[in-house]
Amino acid sequence: MATTQPRRFKTIGEFHQFRELPKPEHPLISVINLESTKQLPANETGIVKDFYSIALKRNFNARMKYGQQEFDFNEGLMFFMAPGQVLKIEIEKDTILQQTGWMLLVHPDFLWNTPLAKTIKHYEYFDYSVNEALFLSEKEEAIMAGIVESIQQEYHAAIDKFSQDIIIAQLEVLLKYADRFYQRQFITRKIANHKILDRLEKLIADYFNSDDLMKQGLPTVQYVAENLNLSPTYLSGLLKLITGQTTQQHIHDKLIEKAKEKLSATDLSVSEIAYELGFEHPQSFSKLFKTKTSLSPLEFRQSFN
Repeated sequence: MATTQPRRFKTIGEFHQFRELPKPEHPLISVINLESTKQLPANETGIVKDFYSIALKRNFNARMKYGQQEFDFNEGLMFFMAPGQVLKIEIEKDTILQQTGWMLLVHPDFLWNTPLAKTIKHYEYFDYSVNEALFLSEKEEAIMAGIVESIQQEYHAAIDKFSQDIIIAQLEVLLKYADRFYQRQFITRKIANHKILDRLEKLIADYFNSDDLMKQGLPTVQYVAENLNLSPTYLSGLLKLITGQTTQQHIHDKLIEKAKEKLSATDLSVSEIAYELGFEHPQSFSKLFKTKTSLSPLEFRQSFN
């Protein structure tokens, strides 16, 4: 029977026990060889870990729901999960799970009182985990595997006062490489990225041409991202690379275009235009318009005429 609630793991030791692995050599950090892990039950299995999980999987013959998307693991695919995120795996009945690769588990307590405890939250791909995984080339995969192997060797060795600092430094290098490879993925997937941009343009245009703008106000970044099946952070990062602007800036620019159209082609007052554009207070509209154009709405109308 399918599990109704995700199975939660508070410690790395609990996760090892569930996957019928030996007790972790270090309670707060572990590298797992995925070929040696237990067969998961059939049907949908939800897993929540209270620790960071960085994994690379290959030849995975089950469907994995990673947020809003399913992923094919025939190629090296890496993904990052922050504590508390949900991973769902669907395994068909009588299927023997096959997978290769590795998984690096890091408990937040391992990072306690180190700079990485704060900076790890700034790596946006831990937000991307719900929508966008990282596709690696063979060379990139080898780099990541080498770093993970070094981490494993370090905690296999006798623990001393240098061990944590060395592992933390290796973790930071791994995360920096992931950052680089994600930026490369943005660039190499230009066609897909520009299709997202086209969908964004249509979404905002349709919203601005409907009654939603007057009734509900400006579309939020969350609304736009959800309708594109992307996380807000991923969408803003992508737009920043393609257009140099965040999602919020993009929405505001489209709003200003619409405002200019109404100021130049209608006799509506500034207050009426502000209302039609979803502003409760005309002053807020005028302030945004001036910030974007260096002119007040009335000055723009006069200069246009």
